[in-house]
Amino acid sequence: MSVWIAIGVTAVGCYAVKLLGLLVPAGALERPLVRRLAALLPVALLAALTAQQTFADGQDLVLDARAAGVAAAALALLLRAPFLLVVAAAVVVTAGVRAMGG
Repeated sequence: MSVWIAIGVTAVGCYAVKLLGLLVPAGALERPLVRRLAALLPVALLAALTAQQTFADGQDLVLDARAAGVAAAALALLLRAPFLLVVAAAVVVTAGVRAMGG
């Protein structure tokens, strides 16, 4: 039964966050600082999630095939490769490192 309580609390919390967003005055959202932060926040969150999923395993720091894949993707981005090529490079390098026993 505790799972259903957690689901209910999460649903109410999500609704409350949406409601709070609707209650913010429009003038506050038009400020230049708020607009700049709103543009940068998704990028920062995505980078943090990528780093956490790549370099962490529970409470431990891990450098394995995933790190090599991210490095390959970063190199492809620096070379201004198309997005699909960036993803393909990450996949191929990660698979190659894992196949070699990493």
